[in-house]
Amino acid sequence: MNHASDLDWFKSSYSDSSDINDCVEVATTPGTVHVRDSKALGPQFAVSDAAWAGFVTSLAA
Repeated sequence: MNHASDLDWFKSSYSDSSDINDCVEVATTPGTVHVRDSKALGPQFAVSDAAWAGFVTSLAA
């Protein structure tokens, strides 16, 4: 299990909000993408690379 403080979190370059703190951050580890709210750094969830790829692809449609 990865601890949030051990991960290299980043915000999407596509984040286009008037409030720069109003977005989602992701961190990747082998086989997993971790997701959290940039304003509430405690809670996070993780999905497989395949699930994340499907999610991103569905957004582009």
